[in-house]
Amino acid sequence: MRKLLFLALFSCAVTAAFSQGTPQDSAWIRDNYYKMEQYIPMRDGIRLFTSIYIPKDTTEKHPILMTRTPYSCAPYGTDKWRNFAAGYLRYYMREGYIIVTQDVRGRWMSEGQFVDLRPFIKDKKSNTDIDEASDTYDAIDWMVKNLPYNNGRVGVFGISYPGFYSTMAAASAHPALKAVSPQAPVTDWFMGDDFHHNGAFFQMDGWAFYSSFGKPRPHPTTIGPSGFNFNSQDNYDWYLKTGAIKNIMKLTGDSIAFWKDLYAHPNLDDWWKARNARVSMYDVKPVMLVVGGLYDAEDCFGAWNLYKAIKKQSPSTNSHIVMGPWYHGEWSSNDGTHLGNAQWGSNTSAWYQNNIEIPFFNYYLKGKGAEPKLPAATIFFSGANEWKQFDQWPPADKQDQTIYLQANGGLSWEAPAKGGSYSEYISDPAHPVPYTEDVHFHRTREYMTDDQRFASRRTDVLTFQTPELKEDLTLAGPVIADLLVSLSSTDADFVVKVIDVFPDNFSYEQTAPEQGRGHDLPKTYPMGGYQMLVHGEIMRGRFRESFEKPAPFKPGKVEQVKFAVPDVAHTFKKGHRLMIQIQSSWFPLVDRNPQKFVDIYTADDTDFVKENIRVYHDSEHPSHIILPVLK
Repeated sequence: MRKLLFLALFSCAVTAAFSQGTPQDSAWIRDNYYKMEQYIPMRDGIRLFTSIYIPKDTTEKHPILMTRTPYSCAPYGTDKWRNFAAGYLRYYMREGYIIVTQDVRGRWMSEGQFVDLRPFIKDKKSNTDIDEASDTYDAIDWMVKNLPYNNGRVGVFGISYPGFYSTMAAASAHPALKAVSPQAPVTDWFMGDDFHHNGAFFQMDGWAFYSSFGKPRPHPTTIGPSGFNFNSQDNYDWYLKTGAIKNIMKLTGDSIAFWKDLYAHPNLDDWWKARNARVSMYDVKPVMLVVGGLYDAEDCFGAWNLYKAIKKQSPSTNSHIVMGPWYHGEWSSNDGTHLGNAQWGSNTSAWYQNNIEIPFFNYYLKGKGAEPKLPAATIFFSGANEWKQFDQWPPADKQDQTIYLQANGGLSWEAPAKGGSYSEYISDPAHPVPYTEDVHFHRTREYMTDDQRFASRRTDVLTFQTPELKEDLTLAGPVIADLLVSLSSTDADFVVKVIDVFPDNFSYEQTAPEQGRGHDLPKTYPMGGYQMLVHGEIMRGRFRESFEKPAPFKPGKVEQVKFAVPDVAHTFKKGHRLMIQIQSSWFPLVDRNPQKFVDIYTADDTDFVKENIRVYHDSEHPSHIILPVLK
């Protein structure tokens, strides 16, 4: 479900579903709907291309369900239809929704200039002050006034980049907009979504996406850009040989505007702050349903933090969050039973569709059924494999508890009593720690639950773990890493991974065929000793004091590096162990830090140096992890 696939799939990321419809579904849709294509004028005269599927039924009025996307509302032509029968949108059509998809400004068949994460303008003074919120307002206004037999109620939803446009729709304040669902919404591309985490550049996703998506489209077109030919099946090898990320810039020339912007803004400056979607979330009018995946490799940050921003900045808004055990967009698929080797015990996607999303829109857009009694947060806890509901997130009865790194790889609730204790490793940019043990090219979604034993066996990865747990340990909220470190040079990255270590005799009962492996798994399969990644995060050390003003480390000086691992909802079962891994590269997922305090975007290959890193765990420097323990 990665953004890299947007050309190969279809227009709206919300229909990235692979459930099996029947020929009867397809025939029914054709018999009961018709398609129109319309250029809708915006306030500044630019027209946006819009694909509209309208029920033939004229005995009642119908709600409008809209997605705005940069990924195309193909197929183009009123005689060419999307395969609605292949996904769960067919249920909305059975309910009589008007289904709308719009190419955003400057993409595909729409007019105008495209701007990535176009900044929100709070105080618009003229018709030339346009943003994605104003474009949504104008589109909605045209639809409720012109589409036949609409009931004057509009909903907007979308996954990933269309999730960003859903957020902007919520900021439009059009009175007909009643319900919005940003799903895995792109929210903050510097702090935690897609291309940066805590300022560290996620080069593999960034380059795979922008080498095609970022190519200019001077005129409206139905033909998408071509991708970049890597001529490799080994991402680790390709990125290592390509070297410093300035060498990737040479591959683009001057053709990709946003790629140049990434290099031009290495720190959290006003340019990035204007592109933080959370700045628009004040006085939000429609009811909000934020959806995301606990194991989303792309926009997990966006879902959690957009919801928190709405609750803080617009407390009177009727807002909810749903987080399931999903990869990017999996909640819209047919099979939500597992991710890689991790099994969830049920089809979580079907449960979400039938129990939350469809009833949500049915009530607020159609007035059908009782008002959904959604709590503030509906969260799936992996490990225990159960849904929990909360009146707030993080939960009110969550208690922060500190667990300390110890000598000899231990983790303990007791602070270390002796001085002079540390663990150390050599971080070598010529041999960075891989993000997975497999050899492949395109970034996998399954790495989010991969077995981490390959990393535990490296000398440049520190491993700390508890004894076997005597009782279940449930975490519900952000995990805070608070490390005391010293370096032999002037910069470093720090990756902290939260890991569930399974008992040696553990095996899973099969709940569904493993998709994509060409065969079914046996009824049980062994997972003894599996080190399941629950969540990991990286911190670019230069930003430890400020994301606006990076600072070098002083060689040999003990300094604090404190940062959050995005929210965890997981139960470590009795007999399992909690493990923390610490390393300084995560390649090629994240670009390599030269480990010298230089501008990484302009660094030369000769700037990369080995570095000795110490992580302290003594009475004077007690490195620790703050766990959000749910009682």
